[in-house]
Amino acid sequence: MANKRVDEQHHQTFDGIRQFDDEDNEYWPARQLANVLEYSEYRHFLPVIERAREACRNSGHPVTDHFEDVLEMVEIGSGAKRQIADIRLSRYACYLIVQNGDPSKSVIANGQTYFAMQTRRQELSDNDAFAKLSEDDKRLAIRNELAEHNKYLAAAAKDAGVETPLDYAIFQDHGYKGLYGGRGAKDIHAAKGLKKSQKILDHMGSTELAANLFRATQTEEKLRRDEVRGKQKANQTHYEVGKKVRQTIDELGGTMPEALPVPEASIRQLESGKKKVEKK
Repeated sequence: MANKRVDEQHHQTFDGIRQFDDEDNEYWPARQLANVLEYSEYRHFLPVIERAREACRNSGHPVTDHFEDVLEMVEIGSGAKRQIADIRLSRYACYLIVQNGDPSKSVIANGQTYFAMQTRRQELSDNDAFAKLSEDDKRLAIRNELAEHNKYLAAAAKDAGVETPLDYAIFQDHGYKGLYGGRGAKDIHAAKGLKKSQKILDHMGSTELAANLFRATQTEEKLRRDEVRGKQKANQTHYEVGKKVRQTIDELGGTMPEALPVPEASIRQLESGKKKVEKK
């Protein structure tokens, strides 16, 4: 019970310093967050912010969308005021900060829980809108997101030592083999009955695409977090993440990706159909 009260107290504190700008966007002032996270001086907190900025940059998110440098007016006594530098942090920025903070601090652990919960709530809210989409629109949305995340994955793989197109094809194959129970890209391509020019990702339903999106995002994050170096280690990391996603599907009683039906229309056909409708 004592731990629960401590957790709730910190969550209330994080909520207590949350502010909103003129456009009703939430943010957390860095100086106030430093106090809540029990940093004795703001200058000791700045290196944590820089690590979070770098993590944001590596994840492919625009840093300026989450870390806004501002000048704030503060009272210094006797009614006098002066400007001090501060940073307006988004929820995602705060999440990255607590992920890069001192894990031995209980308040950091509580912060990780709080901002993870807040992020998950936003995801659920987004999911409500996503759930109302048709299967075709879900496929298009996930395929576009996967195309974007594959760019981040390719960059992380390159940093790890996966340099040539052949290296990357082998790296991707390891991810597929982990997720598809040992089946590589050629096996999946053949099982779907596709022509040589057709891409397997364009012939997946939303559930199969989602599994591959999770594989891609988690592999990119693990390559960077664990500072994986060398082609073999990168390949093994991709395989292990794919295998873990497959294990999770199994534990949830889901259908294995290779057993999911192949949609009648490809992503290209769906995109072509939408363009025709828009023209009309």
